[in-house]
Amino acid sequence: MTAQREGEHTMKNIDPDPVRARAVTQLYRKRGAQIHGLVYLFANVIQIVVWWAYTPEQFFWPLWSILGWGIGLFFHVWAVYSGTGLDEARIAREIGRPRGDG
Repeated sequence: MTAQREGEHTMKNIDPDPVRARAVTQLYRKRGAQIHGLVYLFANVIQIVVWWAYTPEQFFWPLWSILGWGIGLFFHVWAVYSGTGLDEARIAREIGRPRGDG
């Protein structure tokens, strides 16, 4: 078995306080979006440097990854920071909704 790092959020380490657990989960989601943004930035800077060093007279081909990956990054950040996650009102509506599973 591997040792669990202190503060690591896993299903085995569920906090009994649901508000704190939700806050911890949201912090991990924010950290994930921040790391995604940094990787996006570094990877695209490297591509731009490669383009500039080897083919500056040709089409700016890093544009495709900047735009494509940028769209994915936008939706990732939007999902984390928009605040449209699960709230108690949505959960209550879903619990009250009739099930159509047979």
